[in-house]
Amino acid sequence: MLLAAPILLPLATAVICFLMRRNPLHRLVSQLSAGGLILVGVLILLTVKAAGPQAAQMGGWAAPYGITLAADTLSAVMIIITGGALLAAMTFATVEIGLETERLGFHALSHAMAGGVSGAFMTGDLFNLYVWFEVMLISSFGLLVIGGGRAQIDGAVKYVALNLVGTMAFLGGVGLLYGTVGTLNMADLGIKLQGRMSETAVLGAAGMLMFAFAAKAALFPVFFWLPASYHTPAVATSALFSALLTKVGVYSLLRVFTLVFTPGDPVIEGALFAAAGLTIALGALGAAAQQDLRRVFSFHIISQIGVMTLGLAIATPLALAGAIFYFLHHIPAMMNMFLLGGIIRRETGSETLSGIGGLYRAGPWLAVVFLIPMLSLIGVPPLSGFWAKFFMVRAGVEDGQYILAGLILAASVLTFFYLGRMFVAAFWQPHPGEATGGAVPLATYPPRALVIPVLALGAVTLTISLYAGSFYALSAEAASALLDPLSYLRAVGPDRIATGGGG
Repeated sequence: MLLAAPILLPLATAVICFLMRRNPLHRLVSQLSAGGLILVGVLILLTVKAAGPQAAQMGGWAAPYGITLAADTLSAVMIIITGGALLAAMTFATVEIGLETERLGFHALSHAMAGGVSGAFMTGDLFNLYVWFEVMLISSFGLLVIGGGRAQIDGAVKYVALNLVGTMAFLGGVGLLYGTVGTLNMADLGIKLQGRMSETAVLGAAGMLMFAFAAKAALFPVFFWLPASYHTPAVATSALFSALLTKVGVYSLLRVFTLVFTPGDPVIEGALFAAAGLTIALGALGAAAQQDLRRVFSFHIISQIGVMTLGLAIATPLALAGAIFYFLHHIPAMMNMFLLGGIIRRETGSETLSGIGGLYRAGPWLAVVFLIPMLSLIGVPPLSGFWAKFFMVRAGVEDGQYILAGLILAASVLTFFYLGRMFVAAFWQPHPGEATGGAVPLATYPPRALVIPVLALGAVTLTISLYAGSFYALSAEAASALLDPLSYLRAVGPDRIATGGGG
C-alpha cells in the first residue's frame, strides 16, 4: 500500500475537497494532505535506501501483465518534491484564490493534478504513464480555465491543443511497441528490446515517445504552449505548474530513454543534443525579450529544461547526476520566483516591468527574499544554481560538447540580464504612481499565508546550497540506478531477469 499512497492520497483529497468546497475547512484538508504527501515520499525514500527499489503489482497480476507501481531513489525524491510544491501552492492560494474559484473546485483540481503527477512518477508501465498524463492534462486544463476570462481561455486552448498532439504521438509509440514486443511493462521492455534499436518499428516508437515527452517538457520545437499559458491563471496555479508539469516530461525522458531504450544510440542522442541546445538558446533569448514577469519566468523554464535534457543526451554518470541535481535546485527556486512575482503584483498593482517599482522602500525584506532564488537561478556561488550549472558544464566539457557547455554559460549571462533588470525595476526604480502623483499601493506587508511559502522555498534553496555535497550524492545514486537498472528490473520482475542491464 505504501507505493499506492502517493496516488491514492491526492486523489482521495480531490474528492473530499470537492465535496467540502463550500466549507472553509477544505483549505486545511488540502494543506494537510500536501504535507502527508511529503511524509509518504520520505517513507518511500527511506524504504528504497534501506532495501533497494520497490515494486507492487496492482490487482494481484504478476509482472508484466498487471499494473506495476515501482519506486527507486529518483521517483521517491520526485514524490517529496510534488508534496512540497503542492503545500506551498495551496498555502499561497488561501489568500490569493477567491471563494468563488474555490467553490468551482480549485483545491480538488490541484490535488487531482498532483495525483496524476505522482502516478507518472510511480508507474512501471508505459500505458499507465499515458493514463496519468491524461489525468494531469484534464485537471491542469481545469485549473487554467477555472473562473477565468478570455486570456485564460486562450492560453488553455493553446496548452491543450499542443498537448493533445503529444498525446497522439504517445499512443502511436505505445502501439508500435506493443505490436513489436507484446508488452508495455517498462522493465520487460528493457529486456526484450536489447540489441533491437536498429529495427524500424523500435526507432519509430522511440521517436514518437520522444516527441510526446518533449511536448510535455516544453522542449524545442514544441514549447510554444508554455509561455502562452503560464501567465494567464492564478499565481498559485502558475507556480504549481512551473514546479511539476514540465518536470514530468523530463522525468519520463530520463526513465524511458535509460530503462526502455539504450542510452547512447546515435539517432536518439543526436535528436536530444539538437533539442537541448536549441531549447537553451531560444528560452534564454525569449526571456530577455519579455516585459511581463510571468512570461519572463516561463521562457526561463524552457531554457532550463534544455539544460536538464542535455544531461540525458550526454548520458554519463556526471551528466545524469547533474540533471537530477538541477531538478532539486530549479523546482523550489523557480516556484519561489512565481510566488514572489505574485506578491510584487499584489503590492504594486502590476506584473509588467514598466508598472512596478518602489518595493525596496516599502519592504526591504522582500528584496532579500527575492535575491535568494534570483542569484541561485543565475548561478552565483555558493548557491545551489552554481553547483547545478558547474556539474552540467563539466559534464559537457568532459564529453567534448564545448558548444553546448558554452550555451549554458551564455544562458546564465542572459539570466543575469533579465532577472537583474527585474530586480532593478521592482526594488530600485520608483513606482510609476510616484511620478504622476497618483496612489502608490505599497502600504502594508503581505499576509502571512503569502510570506510563509516564499520564506520556506528560500530556506530550501539555502539548504541545498549549504549541503550541496549531500544532495549531489543523492543525485548520483539516482543517476547510477538509471544507468544500471538491474536492481529496478529485479524488483519489478525477479523471475524474469536472467542477465543485468536495461534497454
